[in-house]
Order: sequence, then structure tokens, then C-alpha cells
Amino acid sequence: MRVPADLPLYWKICLINGAVFLVGTLVLVLSPASVSSRPLLSEVAVVSVGLAVMLVTNALLIRRSLAPLDRVIRELEEVDHLQPGSLPEEGSGPVRGIARAVNRLLDRLEAEQRAGNAKALAAQEAERHRIAQELHDEVGQSLTVVLLGLRQVQDRAPAELVEELALLRESARTGLDDVRRVARRLRPGVLEDLGLTSALAALATDFAQHSTAPVRRSFGPGLPPLTPDAELVVYRVAQEALTNAARHADPRSVELSLTRQDAAVVLEIRDDGRGFAPLTEGSGLLGMRERAALVDAELTVTSQPRRGTTVRLRVPAVGTVR
Repeated sequence: MRVPADLPLYWKICLINGAVFLVGTLVLVLSPASVSSRPLLSEVAVVSVGLAVMLVTNALLIRRSLAPLDRVIRELEEVDHLQPGSLPEEGSGPVRGIARAVNRLLDRLEAEQRAGNAKALAAQEAERHRIAQELHDEVGQSLTVVLLGLRQVQDRAPAELVEELALLRESARTGLDDVRRVARRLRPGVLEDLGLTSALAALATDFAQHSTAPVRRSFGPGLPPLTPDAELVVYRVAQEALTNAARHADPRSVELSLTRQDAAVVLEIRDDGRGFAPLTEGSGLLGMRERAALVDAELTVTSQPRRGTTVRLRVPAVGTVR
């Protein structure tokens, strides 16, 4: 039985039901079967079988008509909120119309989400830049003045105070180094000045200096060009992955690699730490996914208890799409 494709869903179901009942009525009228005023057991059995056939036929036809709608619902429940994609436009009539309407809605939501994420991340980077500048210009300079003042005081202090003043100078110098390190993490000036590989190398060196785990780094030759936004995303994802490894994984070693795969750049950070399961969407992982979605990159995180964690980011090169 073929139902007109452009028929509304309500009338489509009514037409199916009407057709089934019409066929059942014709069979009852044209067949030699009859029911007496006092139905016999055989007559009740015939009517029951006919009713069952009508119900089953009706159910199968409706199920076939609504099957594409069920698939659309299942696909909609599995839509990634960061990269919605599109639903399959299957079926006909109202089902296809629903899929098209949902796809238009998903496209609009994805565009609005991308614009919102871009503004939020731009504001975040601007705030990082401002804080880093204040740390460098105000706190850093103040600590530098303190260091110079302590040096002058130490030169004129009695002998019994020289050792204590030296300890104070060392503490102030350590604080100054910490301020500079935080400022570098907030604003990766090396990324702007020397490029992505140099920035990642500096990031790995900084991680190794403040962690017991060595970092093995590998940068492939002939990497395709990336946009400034994509380079910043790669840097921030590597920064977050190394930070998570230092805070939570307790690894014995960490591997950082940046390689070329077809027309894309692949960043991979692998550690042999404690790992975790199941994978939970914490603020760090969610932030990495939001950044990846902003530049149409693909982020995958795999982890197993006592077998470490692997963070993999695939970023399309300039002029390509994933």
C-alpha cells in the first residue's frame, strides 16, 4: 500500500486505518462467512482471526510508516552538542519534513554556538593577556625593586643578618621566577614570536622542570600551515593535557608529538600514568572540546586505569575541511 508522500502525519495514519478497515469490511461482505444470532464457536473463531489479522496488518503498516521517524529520534538523542552535524533525511512526507526542520535548527544552533564560543574564547584570551601584562609590569617590577633593595641592605647589614637577607633575596627571586612563569603560561609570547613547534618545545621544557616525568617530544617535518586561531588551539590543548598529566596522572614519562596526517596536523600527548575510567566531561576536557570545535578540529581522549591517557587532536590545515 502506497500513501501519498506529502500527506500530513495525522491523515496518513487515518488513511492506513481506513484502508485496513475497508478491506476487512469487504472481506466480511463478500466472503461466505456469516454470524448467526447465537454465534457458534467456529464463527467466533473466524471473527477473532479476522480481527487479529486486521490489527496486525494495521500495526505493521503504521510501524513501517513511522520507522524513519523513530530513526530520526534516535539520531537526535545521540547528537553531539559541540558538533551536532545533521540527521539523515529518510522517509517521505512529514517524516522527511521533520528531519529537514531539525537539520535547519541544528545548523542554526551550531552557527550560534560557534559564534558564542569564539567570542567567549577571545574574551578569555584577552583577559589572560591583560593579567599576564599586569603580572609582568606591576608584580614583576615590584619584586625586582625588592630584590635590588635587599641587595643594598645586605651590603650594609651586620654580619649576623647577611645570611637571613640572602634567604630573603632567594625567596624573592623564586617568587619573581614564578610570576614570570605564570605570565608565560597566560600569554604564550613564544607562539607569536617563534611559531608553534618552538612554543610546544618550551611548554614541554617547562613541564619537565616542574615534574618528575621526562617529556619526549617529536615534531614531524613539512607540517602544513595552520591559522593563528588553530595554532592557539593546539597550544592550549597541549597545555591543558600536560597540566592534567602533572596534576592527576603521576606519570613516569610523557610523549608529545606534532605530525602531519594527509592535509591535517595531529597533536598527540601520551602519558603512562594512572589513567581513569570512565571518561568524565570535566571542565578541562570540556574546554578542550570547545576549543577544538571552534576550528573544526577532532579531539579524542582515551584512557585506561594504570595504562595512561592519550589526548589526540587532529586540526585541518589552511584551506581544507575535515
